[in-house]
Amino acid sequence: MSQRIDTQPVKGTRDVYPDDMRVRQWLFAHWRKVAAQFGFEEYDACVLESESLYVRKAGDEITGQLYNFTDKGGRQVALRPEMTPTLARMVMARGAQLAMPLRWNTIAQCFRYERMQRGRKREHFQWNMDIVGLASVAAEAELMAAQAAFLQAVGLPSAGIVFKVSHRGILQHYLQQLGIDDQRFSAVCVVIDKHDKIGPEATVQLLAEHGVDAATAQSILELMAVRGLEQLRDVVAADNPGLNDLEQLMTLAAAYGIAESITIDCSVVRGLSYYTGTVWELFDASGSVPRAVAGGGRYDGLLEHLGGTPAPMVGFGFGDVVILDVLSEHGLLPALDKGIDDVVFPLRAEVFPQAAALAQQLRGQGRHVVVDYSERRFKHIIARAEQDGAEHLYVIGPDEAARGVAKKRVVGQREESEIALPNGGTVSQE
Repeated sequence: MSQRIDTQPVKGTRDVYPDDMRVRQWLFAHWRKVAAQFGFEEYDACVLESESLYVRKAGDEITGQLYNFTDKGGRQVALRPEMTPTLARMVMARGAQLAMPLRWNTIAQCFRYERMQRGRKREHFQWNMDIVGLASVAAEAELMAAQAAFLQAVGLPSAGIVFKVSHRGILQHYLQQLGIDDQRFSAVCVVIDKHDKIGPEATVQLLAEHGVDAATAQSILELMAVRGLEQLRDVVAADNPGLNDLEQLMTLAAAYGIAESITIDCSVVRGLSYYTGTVWELFDASGSVPRAVAGGGRYDGLLEHLGGTPAPMVGFGFGDVVILDVLSEHGLLPALDKGIDDVVFPLRAEVFPQAAALAQQLRGQGRHVVVDYSERRFKHIIARAEQDGAEHLYVIGPDEAARGVAKKRVVGQREESEIALPNGGTVSQE
């Protein structure tokens, strides 16, 4: 006797049974609808990428989270941990052939070998919307408006939607004044991105490992405590381009009707090294999910970093695991039936051909039809049709086939009528 296999999915991944798949498709449909409303085109790419696309970004935590291996051709490859580098590669591949600005969106499966926690697995789908070729913060405002439009469409209370927004330019200029050069900037960003989770003492300890003394670390923590434009104006120079960007962003956000949902919060860093401008994280303040629902930022230097022609780029990522957790907590996930319109039930194997012909006729009318070939007792067929949410049940026995008809019943009712079978119930073998 062979050994029984382990029936559990690989740690950190998921099996998606039909009930869950219907919810996933419902979520994806909302994402695609919002992207289309904002005029974004959908794209995709293979989940397998060259490892060098990710390991070139020194200082990124993501480098240590890769699912990477050597393929049979000796190439170093990785399952994509995020979609942004793939987007950059695709833009570089077409170059001047692409008419800027681009407004692209995708729903990409991503893999990261990291510690699992609520709202985070090692495999997830991520909705990305990106704008390429637009330097104005109008791009950021439009992307945030799209995120808010989705959350409103699925019923999340607007009072609970909170965007925490900062600017990497403000942080970089501030750190330079503290003597932290560009070589250490990315590594320091990774550390301070964790400070909300690990606390100030642990943050100071980790910063010390990168040569940041205690006094400088304290100054960094003081910047992280800044909230609101007024307080920010007191801390940074009036000509700071990051401050100017955030002021423009708030003006545009008011036009989109989302300004009340935005909080300027200098604790938002976003750990990835390629961010250059506005960064933000989106939270559900009305629930108990502790982590960001989504995040985004501007990464104007990524194309140049990968060897391409510089171009402004900004986008967001919206993971399926955490938003489904949030919607479930609020009771906002729909109860979705199987989408079956009709069930055709042949009582005996001898009338299977007539049942198949009727099903094909109904499908030709745009109906979603199941033929139940189980030959079970009638009461079980009725119960299953009701459970599946079917509208009609068609019953064909030898007598009905001989008369060229099928009995038609509205599911949940006892009254029956008769309809003619295709070709009078005659099924030719020719």
